[in-house]
Order: sequence, then C-alpha cells, then structure tokens
Amino acid sequence: MIAWITSYVIVRDMPIRAVGFDIGGVLERVASWEVLSDRWAERLGVPEPVVAAALAAVDPDDLAGIGGLDEAQISRQFAAALSLSAAQTAQFMTDMWDWYCGELDVELAAFAVGLRPRYRTGILSNSADGARREEQARHGIEDMADVVIYSHEVRVAKPDARAFQLLCRELDVAPGELIFVDDQPGHIAAATGLGIHGVLHVSAAKSIAAIEGLLAPAL
Repeated sequence: MIAWITSYVIVRDMPIRAVGFDIGGVLERVASWEVLSDRWAERLGVPEPVVAAALAAVDPDDLAGIGGLDEAQISRQFAAALSLSAAQTAQFMTDMWDWYCGELDVELAAFAVGLRPRYRTGILSNSADGARREEQARHGIEDMADVVIYSHEVRVAKPDARAFQLLCRELDVAPGELIFVDDQPGHIAAATGLGIHGVLHVSAAKSIAAIEGLLAPAL
C-alpha cells in the first residue's frame, strides 16, 4: 500500500505533456446503432429487433476491433446476416460508415488541434478495418493529432492496458504526463489505473473545462 501511494504521488507531480482523445462518442458525435438497424428494417420490411439481432450476431466477440476481420469479411457477413444483394450490400456499407463516422464535434476538435505545439496530442480509437480511410476522408482525423492509433491496426483495443501503454510510448510520455478523454467509464478506469489522468467525456464544454483544469498548474 505504501509503495502504491508513493507511486501515485510521483505520477501526480509530473507535468502534463500530452493529451489523448477517443474518436467515436468524443471527437465524433455518433447516433445509436438503432438508427442504422431501424433504417434497414424499414427497407427490408422486417421488424427492427430481427435486424438488430442479425447484425449483433455478425461479430459478437469484436474480432474486427483487433484486426481479426477485414472490411471485406465484415461486408460479407453483414450481407449473409441480412440476405442482401450485392447492390444492397454496397448501400449497407455506405450507410454503416455514415453512421460509424457520425458528425465531427467541431468545438472539441478545434480545441484538440489548438493544444499543439505546446502539448503532444494523440488519438486512441477502438476501430475496424476501413475506419482510418473513412474518418480521414470525412473529418481529417490524421491531421488533428501527432499520433493516431487504431485498434484494428495494432491488434489491441481499450480497455486493454497495452493500448494505453502504446499511446504513451508513441507520444514519448509517462502515464502521469498524459490526459486521456473517453466516453466509456471502463476505458477511463483502465487508463487511470495506469496513472493516466482520465476525463470521462459528457460534452465538449465539460471535457474542455476538465482538461484546462488539469493543465492549469502549467499555465
């Protein structure tokens, strides 16, 4: 217990040198999955719970998130689950990426970009094959931060500690020198367990205020 407390104090005394962000639900506002399943239930003329159950069964273990399924495999599995034609499959994938990428939170994104060059910035996202292409095309994600890590590319996803450790290595900071913003409590718990300063995202205004509060001693 004494060793843990000592370590905690040392981490807290470190100056913050970097800020990291999640994408979906943080830098991007993303609608619920039901928006997509509702749309396709109407198109196919079947009850929404049937569509939702079929889609949920496509990748129950989230292999896509750690690179276990590529985009072509995911597309084929969605097509099989909903008995889609080739044309319908192409439309479904377009709709899926539109849903996945959501709407950029312009306020938070501008704040994140504005942290540089005084602070290193990073993005750590649980993702699937194709996400980098789609999010760059829509929102210019790669231009927002010094480091952009997608889980499917590195084959490790939050809340696995290795994901946060990788972010620290890529940013060249110790955990206590990093703030990380995420909308999932479990991800924040994992990050803070390593000594990272976690900010649970609720809104752009609240996250910005929380980050500025943590940075205030250095200002």
